[in-house]
Amino acid sequence: MREDKYLLSIIKEKMKKGIHPENYRPVVFKDMSNGDMFLTKSTAKTNDTVEFEGETYPVVKVEISSSSHPFYTGKSKLVDTAGRVDKFMSRYGKASKK
Repeated sequence: MREDKYLLSIIKEKMKKGIHPENYRPVVFKDMSNGDMFLTKSTAKTNDTVEFEGETYPVVKVEISSSSHPFYTGKSKLVDTAGRVDKFMSRYGKASKK
């Protein structure tokens, strides 16, 4: 713990002054496609909260994250919540079959 505080003080000394936000706080990001949640620090604004590992944190809901994105999971599953793929295929799908 003492080493963490020491490293943090060194990092703060090296960072440029006046360009970094001061309001970092623990925030939970929730992947809405699979329900996975992870805790990190962020300045994202939100009014929603969630209980995570016994504590209550602000929550930011995201449509897709590294836990559900095909590039990171290696699966070719496509998550389309707004029907964008169907709209694209109806417009341009016929043109690519020429």
